[in-house]
Amino acid sequence: MFFRFPPADLLYLDVWVMFLAYYVGLILGVFAFAHAVSQRADAYTAAERLTKPAWLGITGGGTFALLLFSLNGPGAMFWLAGLVAVLVYVVDVRPRLIEVQRGPRW
Repeated sequence: MFFRFPPADLLYLDVWVMFLAYYVGLILGVFAFAHAVSQRADAYTAAERLTKPAWLGITGGGTFALLLFSLNGPGAMFWLAGLVAVLVYVVDVRPRLIEVQRGPRW
């Protein structure tokens, strides 16, 4: 018999962690790119960050790398670089953009 259910690879925890990391990274990349598209261009300069086209390129390239490469293959370095680019936007740039557009709070 050639097929066993469940497949043996799915019984290991590390396989599930890799699946989870891949899909969470991909969803985060799409979210970061969509957020970068929806923001005003002047908010980036007001937040003292790179310009909007630069962040569109960074998040778009990062999302493309997350989509194109796998976490457990020869392109894992590019996948990791894409994840770092997306995380920098989500953790550093996005909060500053929200703060600048929201205005002073008192």
